Amino acid sequence: MARLKQVYNETVVPALQAEFNYTNPMQVPKLTKIVLNMGVGEASQDKKKIDGPVSDLTLITGQKPVTTKAKKSIAAFKLREEMVIGTMVTLRKDQMYEFYDRLVNIALPRVRDFRGVKGTGFDGNGNFAMGLKEQIVFPEIDYDKVDKVRGMDIVICTSAKTDAEAKALLRHLNMPFAGETGGNQ
Repeated sequence: MARLKQVYNETVVPALQAEFNYTNPMQVPKLTKIVLNMGVGEASQDKKKIDGPVSDLTLITGQKPVTTKAKKSIAAFKLREEMVIGTMVTLRKDQMYEFYDRLVNIALPRVRDFRGVKGTGFDGNGNFAMGLKEQIVFPEIDYDKVDKVRGMDIVICTSAKTDAEAKALLRHLNMPFAGETGGNQ
């Protein structure tokens, strides 16, 4: 079992149950999936440009990403339908917990001038989206082998019904929100 999943079961579930007065432990929100997306616009011109982001996401997540393709042609961007424009990966279960643990405890503290994650990335349904400007904050990435520093979007999906429940869940799982102190570990 992933370390963070064990922490969730032993400490986060009782804390959230007391905080939101849930009668059943199954009502407590949990992480459902984490989606990582890396847009690679220059891959529409040169197909070899997608190899770097694919290998980076593979190293970061331990899972091979899929390439995303354009749905429509847009002449202003020299984009045609079905051209490769990015790569994404969806993590679930133990891989999701392992990635979240590495994101919060290793990668985010390595971000330059990091003061915390803004708490405004919630969508109203309990999902949280954030972005990273560099993929090199992850220790799996060898800086010398990176062809170009790229950013990525990270979407953390939860089973929470409201943003307040989702924020409490992430706070208990040690997400460093700006202007707040850490969770319960």
